[in-house]
Amino acid sequence: MKQQSREAKASWRNWTIAAVLGLATLVAGAQTPGAPAPSAPPVKPQNSGQDSGQDSSSKKTENHITPEQAKELFALVDQLIQFSSQETGLPIKSSVKRTLTTRAAVESYLNEKFQEDEGAKKLERGEIVLKKFGLLDRDFDLKPFLLALLKEQIEAYYDSKTKTVNLLDWVSVEEQKPVLAHELTHALQDQHVDLEKWGDQTPSEVSTNYRDDVDHLAKDEIDTAREAVAEGQATAVMMDNILKPMGKSLIKDPEVVDFIKNQMNGGENSPVLARAPLLLSESLLFPYREGLSFEQDVWMDQGQKAAFVGALDRPPTSTWEIINPREFEKAKLPVVPLMPDIHPIVDQTYKPYDIGQVGELDLHILTELFGGDNAARDLTPSWDGGIYWAGQRLSATTPAEQASTKSISLFYLSAWKNAASAQAFSELYANALGRKYSGLHKDDSAAHSAPTDAPAGTVEQIYSTNEGPVVITTRGRLVFVAESFDLDQARKLATLILDTQGTGDLKMADSTRPAAIPAARVGGPTLSGGLVQLFADSGVMKAAVQAGVRASQQ
Repeated sequence: MKQQSREAKASWRNWTIAAVLGLATLVAGAQTPGAPAPSAPPVKPQNSGQDSGQDSSSKKTENHITPEQAKELFALVDQLIQFSSQETGLPIKSSVKRTLTTRAAVESYLNEKFQEDEGAKKLERGEIVLKKFGLLDRDFDLKPFLLALLKEQIEAYYDSKTKTVNLLDWVSVEEQKPVLAHELTHALQDQHVDLEKWGDQTPSEVSTNYRDDVDHLAKDEIDTAREAVAEGQATAVMMDNILKPMGKSLIKDPEVVDFIKNQMNGGENSPVLARAPLLLSESLLFPYREGLSFEQDVWMDQGQKAAFVGALDRPPTSTWEIINPREFEKAKLPVVPLMPDIHPIVDQTYKPYDIGQVGELDLHILTELFGGDNAARDLTPSWDGGIYWAGQRLSATTPAEQASTKSISLFYLSAWKNAASAQAFSELYANALGRKYSGLHKDDSAAHSAPTDAPAGTVEQIYSTNEGPVVITTRGRLVFVAESFDLDQARKLATLILDTQGTGDLKMADSTRPAAIPAARVGGPTLSGGLVQLFADSGVMKAAVQAGVRASQQ
């Protein structure tokens, strides 16, 4: 999911536009007549099957707004950008362009992009790794799901490439009002930092050597964290726009954020989201739910300037900092396990396919998916970093072979704050192998022949599957998993990577947080990161808007 070029990611932003159906009905009951309309957070795709291809909205008879209504809608842009500027402290440096577009034009554009866009092709490529990890079922078809959802959900969006707020001629003025304050916050962010550069800093090519591996891992979660800042700020503006007519605000009534987060589950009135795989629903909600909480904490602790201008000028670098904002306030950086030079072991058999961190968001999704809510709640606080690498077999030469998870081998190092948590995660991961592979069998005889020079306390589990061996090696606070490598390669990788970490506190792959990181040196998204970015670039999310409206009614 992570090796997307800046050009590809920018093209995704231009066409992945989504928002909230039924928004006007929700907001109408919560607003004071004449008060500024609330804004809404960006919508993201969700659904877990191939049955999501229905576009019922296009089958209905549609009304179109009149020229007079269009003029009213355009005038609201100037009104609501003033509210967004006051709320964020971000100055209005220029007028925001606005335009109307038709459903036919948008759907035609989306269809063309799915067929021809390089970003769409890269997303398809990353789908195999997500399936290899077990984050998506093997038979899940991601592309039709995303296309159907985008067609269904489009309502309005800010295009940072053309600097334009796009409004839709088939959606009523009242229904589009709440979208604007959120999207205009993005316009103000764009005028401050240039979102095209600020949020798209992925190296353009797959990492193929040790030096690039280290660079990717050191910077891997930056884009995901920045999306959470951008969407968290816009969501905060939206929520205050909803709350203030009721005499409430995020700062005056801080407990409202916990209520909003609890309500932000996306299932109500959204059957597609209700059927979404956990990876997609959590990736969709993360920048709005955790981003909102991050912004509120920084705002309350350090003031408006730190929460908005400060977080744009000196953004967090990881999902760990978003989830733990007080650590961000202390300028602490997350631990990133060290990656040695693995290429002498793998390059004769594999071509590099993907590399990245398994960040705190990824870990939470994995543990919840494999063990349920309790496992995620108990284990996530003990997480202490993670990295992975995936390669595709050189022997996989046909398109069918390359599209199969059988062509992919991956390893994953997971670090923990204590040995007990490492052991618990090792068992959790082993117990979940049956959801990914058929023919699963624990091979105790192979484990008996494990290397005799392994440090004391090293425990090795070996499983045979329909896609080759899975070796899980636990050493103290570290768990190393190798999937589909031959046994000799898996053991060599385990020894090399575990030995590299040493015996003390884990070192960080990068100990510096530059105020502005050169684009050419910055890494890309984690496992969930590509989806987080896709969703966050898409428009306004119904689940977040509903949560804000319900909060205003309490």
